[in-house]
Amino acid sequence: MPFFGTLSSLGPARPKLGRCGGPIFLRPKAVGARIMLSFLAKAGFAGLTVALVTVVAKRYPGWGGLLAALPITSLLAMSLLYAETRDAEQVGQLSTSILAFIVPSIPLFIALPLLLRSGVNYWMALAIVMAGTMALYAAAFWALPRLGVKL
Repeated sequence: MPFFGTLSSLGPARPKLGRCGGPIFLRPKAVGARIMLSFLAKAGFAGLTVALVTVVAKRYPGWGGLLAALPITSLLAMSLLYAETRDAEQVGQLSTSILAFIVPSIPLFIALPLLLRSGVNYWMALAIVMAGTMALYAAAFWALPRLGVKL
């Protein structure tokens, strides 16, 4: 349906208004640029974290494991969520969900080295533990709400 006339003459067919008070298609480009910059900064931090872990783990596997085990990403995600929403309850729910999904991922870290030590090819071992972890995540998605955990 083509739009002719003023916005007020369009009745129920009016374009949805954005937060800045104008139609979404007329929002300042700066808003989109700020959102994209925020996303790129978060992605860059995550990439740097993974790169740091792999560089350190090449020389010192124990220290690489410690860096990987630190909840750096979780803490950053919770901090950014709070900075963007100012909603402590939402941060608390994220923290609870993180904890709930740590448990089904633990068998991956037990099974992978056992499979590798028993001679299973790396990619096959990875596929096996990923399939098992996905099955445990599916079970967690089914069980946690029944145990009163809000996801």
